[in-house]
Amino acid sequence: MILLDYIINLSIFSLMASTPLIIRSFINHKPLKQLRLWAALYAGMVSSILVGLSYEQQGYSYDIRYAILILVFAYLGPQAGLITGSFSLLSRLMASDNWLPAIVGWLIIMFFFTLINKRYAHLKPAKRTGILAGSYLVIYILTVPLLFNVFRDNPVFHLQYLLFIMLGVMIGGLLIESYENLYRIITEKKKMEKTLEESEAKYRLIAENTSDLIMVMNKKNEISYFSPSHEIVLGYEVSELQCVDIYKLIHPDDVHPFVRTIENIFENNESRSVEFRFLHHEGHWIDFESRCMPVIGEEGVIEHIVMISRDISERKKAEEILLQSEKLSIVGELAAGVAHEIRNPLTTIKGFVQLYKKENNLIEFNDLLLSELERIETITSEMLTLGKPQAIQLNRANLRDVIENTVELLSPQAKMEAIQFIQKYEDNEFVITCEQNQIKQVFLNIFKNAMEAMPNGGDIEINMMKNKAGNCVITVKDEGCGIPEELLPRLGEPFYTLKEKGTGLGLMICHKIIKQHQGIISYKSKLNEGTLIEIHLPLANETVD
Repeated sequence: MILLDYIINLSIFSLMASTPLIIRSFINHKPLKQLRLWAALYAGMVSSILVGLSYEQQGYSYDIRYAILILVFAYLGPQAGLITGSFSLLSRLMASDNWLPAIVGWLIIMFFFTLINKRYAHLKPAKRTGILAGSYLVIYILTVPLLFNVFRDNPVFHLQYLLFIMLGVMIGGLLIESYENLYRIITEKKKMEKTLEESEAKYRLIAENTSDLIMVMNKKNEISYFSPSHEIVLGYEVSELQCVDIYKLIHPDDVHPFVRTIENIFENNESRSVEFRFLHHEGHWIDFESRCMPVIGEEGVIEHIVMISRDISERKKAEEILLQSEKLSIVGELAAGVAHEIRNPLTTIKGFVQLYKKENNLIEFNDLLLSELERIETITSEMLTLGKPQAIQLNRANLRDVIENTVELLSPQAKMEAIQFIQKYEDNEFVITCEQNQIKQVFLNIFKNAMEAMPNGGDIEINMMKNKAGNCVITVKDEGCGIPEELLPRLGEPFYTLKEKGTGLGLMICHKIIKQHQGIISYKSKLNEGTLIEIHLPLANETVD
């Protein structure tokens, strides 16, 4: 029966020790204030219950309450141990007689447990549990069978009791340590999950709000991630891009360099940069510069490549403008020097030809020579205009009058070539601040080019209107042979011309004049359908100081 009583005590002890630990595992709340006090009170209640279930023999009560006391001292400290110990002593005194051994033994145990706890406070609770359990064995043997002569002739009884005390300590310690480890693992996992969520949120915030394109490519050259910025920059839905071969959207001329760059990254494990053109959803190409970085996996090989691409279209345009500006500067200096050197002997030759014409009117080549000399003089004047800054006098002028005067000047030649000017004006006045002769030179050049593009005659349509931005918009549309679209960006380059006897300086000077007047000139053209030239010039303020 003694063995059965101990087993019942041990089972109830295990149940009551594990119950709060299990409940705490399922409840997610903040730690209780004064946790040690509440734990000590609960442990005292458990020890009282175990005393109530104790085995009594010859006036002595035996139970495993001291297993609880050892654990409380080890895990909660001496103060909590004194509270639990007080509960167990009172319960013991109420349950049976022979108070003297119970009180003396309790005092000795409290004294030594307190000393041991302070002496080994730096150790972990599990190690303190072992020391306290060993000290309890020594104190029990010295006091109960030897000092108080209790069942000295029955060592098996004492052995059973101490065995179940140690089993209770071991079971309670395992339960507490298991819970502590589990709680520690869960806490660390939650911290890691929280850190991971915060990190993911930060990266998601960056990826979803950056204007750069972020792509992740695997070993099979498949894109596993497209940042939302693709929708803004390229006009594609992310779902569309995931269903399309990425190489079909890269310009054919850039596919091979792009593929070679990716292969080099996988082979050499190095970050690389590559420039390529990507097809916009609306059909035009956008220049990108992409920084490709390898991502190493657990096995030490590249698993992914992260590509961060940036739209460099504006940078490309700026570089082209800078290059064009440098080219213009060099051409201007060269043109001015050449024109200056040609003009002096040209004046002499022209003068002698004119004198020779007066004396020899019958020679048929005189007029042809003078015509060609005048052409050379015109070209040199254009070259000087290009190379030397002109001091211009800006005045207010009605652009409609300037255009009408220019049309009137060209009307005789237009009638001879079966060309008709159709003029449409939104208003009577389009006042701009300009150097009138220069603006007239621009439209004279544009109208002459339109006429030369229509050797069989046709209509030249001129429209003038005002836009909301405060600009005067002039469009000139002819019905000529047109210009291939791929050649339109080159219009205005020095010495670039599509005419057999052209110099390539006329449109270049037009661009320079329009730019000096803070304007914009653009071209639209298709072969055999004619050309549309659009010019924007800022209107002058209505108020005059």
